[in-house]
Amino acid sequence: MSVTDAEAQVMQVLWERHPRSAEEVVAALASSTDWAEPTVKTLLNRLLNKGAIEATREGRRYLYSPVLAREAWVAQQSEGLLQRLFDGRVAPLVAHFSQRGRLSEADIAELRRLLEEIDDDAG
Repeated sequence: MSVTDAEAQVMQVLWERHPRSAEEVVAALASSTDWAEPTVKTLLNRLLNKGAIEATREGRRYLYSPVLAREAWVAQQSEGLLQRLFDGRVAPLVAHFSQRGRLSEADIAELRRLLEEIDDDAG
């Protein structure tokens, strides 16, 4: 499922807490965007049409909840990034950030821990 960057911002609001009304989504996005209510409603309708969210009627309003799990979206996005930029390989991605000084000591420690877990699982 293809979700645009703008739609992803709406999804993030719904992943954080749901169900939410359109007005609640607008309010949640107010600090990070300058989108008017019609813009947010358009994005909600696009996400509904894609099947990424669902709407349930409550009185005179609709409440929106995600159908697309954040983990599934992150997996899709990260796989796409790896394929587009690094031919599907993780090591060049890590090397890219390492060469640009973007890995903190905490990041390096986390990578070492993950590599040890992979070694333990493989052995």
